[in-house]
Amino acid sequence: MADLVAFEADVNPAGGPIDSNPFGVLAQGRRSYVADAGANALLAVSRHGRVRVVAVFPDRLVDFGGEQIPMNAVPTTVVRGPGGDLFVGELTGFPFPLGGARVYRVEKGEDPEVYAEGFTNIIDIAFGRHGTLYVLEIAHNSLLAPVPEGAVIKVDPNGDREIIADGLFFPGGLALGKSDELYVTNCGVCFDDGEVLRITE
Repeated sequence: MADLVAFEADVNPAGGPIDSNPFGVLAQGRRSYVADAGANALLAVSRHGRVRVVAVFPDRLVDFGGEQIPMNAVPTTVVRGPGGDLFVGELTGFPFPLGGARVYRVEKGEDPEVYAEGFTNIIDIAFGRHGTLYVLEIAHNSLLAPVPEGAVIKVDPNGDREIIADGLFFPGGLALGKSDELYVTNCGVCFDDGEVLRITE
């Protein structure tokens, strides 16, 4: 449908080195939305293959070893949420700080705004029927931890949150069933040991 590497080379919306890693996709009607983890951008692709920039997620300065260094956003997932807006979760780049990952709301014509924060290494998100946000972290204790363990965090519309699953090993995706039961792909980097987990509260 579209060559996003060529688009990144031509447009490079976030600046910096040319990089494209189209990771999260949301197909809706006449267009698809792509969270490009390499380009640090949310792109829209028409059914005719035209690509445009919806939002750019800029670098942030974070502390590392007592110094402030730039960290990429690395958006990994895009979903349609309450009110019809787009929501994007970020993995974050090196140094993958604890609590450094955010979920952004993207409204048409506006810069991304922080919807929820305090997560670590988000790999996927989903919204339940009543506006509940579910966040899947590939590494709840950071990708730099000796033994990274994934987790699912539930965030109520009033902001209350709780961990409803932990101890996961490199989980990769999250989906909700008709009754908001959760399905998570676990051990996505494992040979012969990958699995789909069903999680109920």
